[in-house]
Amino acid sequence: MNASVPIEANGIIPVAQSDVASIPPIALTIPDFEGQAILRIFANSTKSEIGCYSAVITNGASFSHPSAVGTILGIFTLVAVGASFITTIFGESVQLMRKHYAHSLSILVVFSVFHHIFFSSALSVNWPSVLAAFWNNYAWTGGMIYSESMQNSINQLIGSNNGNTSMVGAASSGSSSDNVGGGYSIQQIYRRSQRVVGREVMQIFQGHPMARGFEHTIAKRGVANATSGYPWYGSPSKPGLPLPGNYSGFAGTLAQETIPASNAFMTGFLWLLILITVVAGGTVGLKWLMECLSSINIIKPNRLAYFRAHWHGFTVLAILRTVLISFFMMIFLTIFQFSYKSSAGVTALAAIVFLIFFAGLFSIVGYACFYRLRFGRFASEPDRLNLEKKNVWGTIPWYGLCRESQRNKTTQRTSAGSIPWVRFYYLDKDEQRPSVHEDEHYTTKFGWLAARFRRTRWWFFAVWLVYEFIRACFYGGAVGHPMTQVFGLLAVEIVALIAFVAMKPFEGARLNVLMVYMLGFSKITTLGLSAAFDVRFNLPRITTTIIGVVIIVIQGILTIVLLIAIAIGAISSYLSVSRNREDFRPRSWALRRQKYFKHIERAALDLPPPPLSEPKAPQEPYFNVSAVRRYPKIEDEDADIVANMNSNPAASHVSVTRRSRANSMHSQISTTVPFGARLHRTSWSSRDFNSWHENERRFSDHTRPHTASPSSTQALVGSTTPGYGGSLRESGKDSSPFSSSSQKGQTSGHI
Repeated sequence: MNASVPIEANGIIPVAQSDVASIPPIALTIPDFEGQAILRIFANSTKSEIGCYSAVITNGASFSHPSAVGTILGIFTLVAVGASFITTIFGESVQLMRKHYAHSLSILVVFSVFHHIFFSSALSVNWPSVLAAFWNNYAWTGGMIYSESMQNSINQLIGSNNGNTSMVGAASSGSSSDNVGGGYSIQQIYRRSQRVVGREVMQIFQGHPMARGFEHTIAKRGVANATSGYPWYGSPSKPGLPLPGNYSGFAGTLAQETIPASNAFMTGFLWLLILITVVAGGTVGLKWLMECLSSINIIKPNRLAYFRAHWHGFTVLAILRTVLISFFMMIFLTIFQFSYKSSAGVTALAAIVFLIFFAGLFSIVGYACFYRLRFGRFASEPDRLNLEKKNVWGTIPWYGLCRESQRNKTTQRTSAGSIPWVRFYYLDKDEQRPSVHEDEHYTTKFGWLAARFRRTRWWFFAVWLVYEFIRACFYGGAVGHPMTQVFGLLAVEIVALIAFVAMKPFEGARLNVLMVYMLGFSKITTLGLSAAFDVRFNLPRITTTIIGVVIIVIQGILTIVLLIAIAIGAISSYLSVSRNREDFRPRSWALRRQKYFKHIERAALDLPPPPLSEPKAPQEPYFNVSAVRRYPKIEDEDADIVANMNSNPAASHVSVTRRSRANSMHSQISTTVPFGARLHRTSWSSRDFNSWHENERRFSDHTRPHTASPSSTQALVGSTTPGYGGSLRESGKDSSPFSSSSQKGQTSGHI
């Protein structure tokens, strides 16, 4: 074999039915079917591999739709940028502008979500193809945008030193690839029967002269539609890209964008410079556009007067904010370039960029903290950390940590234990100095860092910068060590989630929900599930695909929530810029706008919520007599009562006096009644009962010899006992001495 002579070959390798019997039918329909064909060429003289060809087989379905999904994400991002920027420049009062700016959606939050999703691929594990395809939709957010002219320029700068993708967890073209596709066994290849065709075919023709003839027949077949040379049903991989079908590490995800891993840093850096230029030019262009519109009387002369007067400062702060947002991306790409060991010139440029971002931003952040804290001192005092019982959502029993100095003295909770603690706090020498958000001078200089955070958490930007730097070091510095990356980052994310939940740093509630809770949960679950992709576990690819789909669902839900938050943020920004309008449209939102403004004022104070009042004990059932009224009775129709009323028409009324139970009840009857009024019977006493029972007994003795039919009725003559009168109109029915009626809390007694 002569290296100067090119070799061309074509042929058909039949695949037996038993070779594909283990592939489930669903694998042919799911997106990003992970099919790979590998052809290795060996030299018979040395029995070593002299060539390896790898191709990817797809079924046409994929999670990768950068033109559609990427466009939608880009449109929503532009909406978020516009909604956030308009709240920054609208208004005349710096304090009022800051309040409304703090409740718009932060671009830092938007890109933190996007960077978390895309740069999850930087772990040096063997990703399933579904994840590499899904992350391709977010490649533009990490600066990985393919441009043929840009890549050619970077290749000229790098030269022939494309690095070794095996250093970052992926097999590359032009390097040793013994383990690609599960590896191979040289003893299995060079044994008595060379397996050059399908297993069943060799079993039939093994050792038969027809075997060579069959091979010769296949070798003479030309490839379909072949005109000259060897046609490819695809495109060959470019230098520096991993082998087709290998999705390991960050290089495997970049291969979806046809960007070699050696070009990753330069690609991201150049696009960042373009973005900074666009941001600066857009800010300056907006200023001059407003001047032109004002000169031709299309807008009012005082429209956005504060922005037009301080446009230089707004331009500088917009550039600094862009650099802050890209801090994690650039620190990761520079450290990744150090680990990749590519061109010396590119590595030197990466070192310079690293120093600019690291030293520059940390110096600015340190000066911002010093500028605010230079007129005071820190103090400490002993404290205790209590483990208290509480209820989550009002019903679920739970335990929480609380410092003794923060405990509410009015509502004491049960403490399950405590440990010694130390409380650090800041003492300002000038007690009359305004708070950080009321200090207009500080907000003008460092509002791009602290404006969105709570009054008592204004320093959170320093914590966030340290947190992002640690994450970038694990992603970029521990390349090639997947377990170190996974478990190191897992520990960092768990600690950060606990700390951020306790702080709740943002003044806006939406930002806390999105940035602290949902983003933290997504980071932890993604890292935990990614540990299963380590090559040492050697999980089946169907299993890894299922785990990959779970990660896609989690990150997809996070993306949907982010898009909803952007839409709500655009609405809230519209409410903010219309705060000076008397005729607000739509009018049905006027009440919501007032509530929103009250919420902004209340959140700016950053005061603890009022203590919950103790729940009132339920009142015991009680009975209350509000009125007493007598209804007519049957005995009122007796002759003695009617005669008594007729004989004394001047009687006025009946009054009842309630006495002790020992004396029973006593009735006092006046002797004057209005003309025509009826005289009612007084209350019964125990003596009346005795007289009534005596009369009943006498009457029964008197009527015992007589026999009455069952249907006959008997009438009782009223007793002559004083105060007694009554009759029974039907046998078997007795009149009750008392009757009462009560309804809806009102009780009436029959007297």
